Amino acid sequence: MTDSAARSATTSSVGSTPSMGSTPSVVDPKALSEAEWSERLSDEQFRVTRKGGTERAFTGAYWNLKDSGMYHCVCCGAELFSSEAKFDSGTGWPSFWEGVNSGAITTHKDSTLGMARTEIRCANCDAHLGHVFGDGPAPTGQRYCVNSASLRFEGA
Repeated sequence: MTDSAARSATTSSVGSTPSMGSTPSVVDPKALSEAEWSERLSDEQFRVTRKGGTERAFTGAYWNLKDSGMYHCVCCGAELFSSEAKFDSGTGWPSFWEGVNSGAITTHKDSTLGMARTEIRCANCDAHLGHVFGDGPAPTGQRYCVNSASLRFEGA
C-alpha cells in the first residue's frame, strides 16, 4: 500500500454527513452511539478505537511512515502526535515520545490480558489509541505505542 493510499484508508467521516454535496455538520463525538460509530468507521477502526482492540504488529499504515506532519484521531480529528516526536521503537506500531500537548491524551489503568498497563485515549472523544510505557527515549522516557487504525495522518 502506498503512503497516500494508507492515509486515505484511515480517513474518518466524523463531523460530516454521509450524503454527497452536503456541508459538514458539527458533531459531539462523545454523544455518538455505538451504531453511529460503527457506520462512520471501518471495521478495524471501530474494533480498535471503540472496542479497545489492537492491530497486529507491522500491519498498520503508519508504523514505518517517516513523513513530516501531524497525526490526528481517526474518530474526531483532534491533533494527537507530531511526527517530530515519532521514533522507531522496533515494535511494529507507531511510537512517539510525547503527545502534541498535555491535554490531547488521557491515561487509564488497564489490567486486561493479565498485566498492568497504562491505556491511552483521545481526550476529545475517548477513542482507544494504544498504551504508554516507560521505556522510551529522552527527553520524556515515554513510549506511546499507538495503533495506526486510531490515527489519520496529515502531511506537512
